[in-house]
Amino acid sequence: MAASSHPQVSELLAEARRAFRAEFGVEPQLAVSAPGRVNLIGEHTDYNQGLVLPMVRGWDGTPKPAARCPGHLSRARRRGAGKLIPSARDAGWASPNLLPGVCGRSTWGRVWDWRFPTAPLPGFNVVVVSSVPLGGGLSSSASLEVATYTFLQQLCPDSGTIAARAQVCQQAEHSFAGVPCGIMDQLIALMGQKGHALLIDCRSLETTLVPLSDPRLAVLITNSNVHHALGSSEYPLRRRQCEEVAQALGKESLREVKLEELDAGKELVSKEGFRRARHVVGEIRRTAQAADALSRGDYRAFGRLMVESHQSLRDDFEVSCPELDQLVEAALSVPGVYGSRMTGGGFGGCTVTLLEAAAASRTMQHIQ
Repeated sequence: MAASSHPQVSELLAEARRAFRAEFGVEPQLAVSAPGRVNLIGEHTDYNQGLVLPMVRGWDGTPKPAARCPGHLSRARRRGAGKLIPSARDAGWASPNLLPGVCGRSTWGRVWDWRFPTAPLPGFNVVVVSSVPLGGGLSSSASLEVATYTFLQQLCPDSGTIAARAQVCQQAEHSFAGVPCGIMDQLIALMGQKGHALLIDCRSLETTLVPLSDPRLAVLITNSNVHHALGSSEYPLRRRQCEEVAQALGKESLREVKLEELDAGKELVSKEGFRRARHVVGEIRRTAQAADALSRGDYRAFGRLMVESHQSLRDDFEVSCPELDQLVEAALSVPGVYGSRMTGGGFGGCTVTLLEAAAASRTMQHIQ
C-alpha cells in the first residue's frame, strides 16, 4: 500500500540532481516532469473510442490521494551532436533497475524517431527518476513518454496541439513498448489539473474538467504488488476481440453500439466476444453516469458505479486477479467507503477507492 510520504516533485528534483552529478560529473541544465494517473472509472474504453474519467497523481490538489507520486522527472544537459547517454534511477516503488529496456543506452536511440520539424535533435545526457510503480496500472509508461516529449520540446520547440503531442506519445507506446493503448494516459498526463478529474471523449478528444476538490473526500490507491506486462498477449487480445465484435455488428467501434443492439446481435459473435463487448458498452454508459454523479457531489452513486465497473472487469472482461478482488472486498467492508475497483489495464496493479477522508486511516489499517 502506498504511504503518504512518497516523494514530491521537490524531492525527486533533488534526487535527480544528485544522480546526474554522480553519473556525469557536471550540473544539469534542465528539468521536466510529468505525472502518473489513476483512472477513476472507464476501463478498456479508450481504444474503443469511449469515455474515461482519470485524474493525475501527485499534483498539489485536493482531495489528496493517499499515494502522492509526481511521476517521472528528468534532469538533463546538452552534449555534442549524436551522443545520447541516459541513466535511470528509481526513487519509488519500483525495483532498483528503473524501466529496464526503456532507459537502456541502446534503446534510447528510439527518441530519434520522434519527428521535430524545426531542427535536428542535439545530443544530451539525461537522468530519470520516478515514483510511479512500474506495472501498477498507474501509467508509468505514459508519464515517461510525456516527460520525454516535454524535454525534447525544450531542445526543439514545436507548435503542435496538446492532442497532437498526446498522439505522438501514444505512437511511441504502440511502436516501442508494443502496447496498442488508447489515448487516455497521454492526454491526462498533459491536461490534468489539480482539484479535478478529466472526462475524456476518446473519439472526439474533447475534454471536460469535473471538480474533485471536496475536502471531505479522499482517493486511496492501493498497490497489489502484482506486476502486469501489458505488452503480453492478453491486452492486444482484448482489443482485437472488441474490434471483431464492432465489425460483426457493422460499426466502426463499440462506442457506436447500444446494449440493446449488442443483445440483438449476440448470435453474430462468440460468447467470449459478447462478454468483452458487454463490458465496454456498459462501461461507457457507467462513465457518463459517474461524471454526472461526481459533478453533483453524489458520491454514493459514484461508488456504486465503481463497484459495477470492477465486477464487469472481473467477470466479463476478465482482467482482474484474486489479489485485486481481495483488495476491493476489503475496502468495501469499511464504513465510509463509497466504492472501490481495479484501475488500469488489469492483470495486477492497483485499486482505486473513493471514501470519506475521515475513513482513510482506518481503511488503510484494515487493508494492511
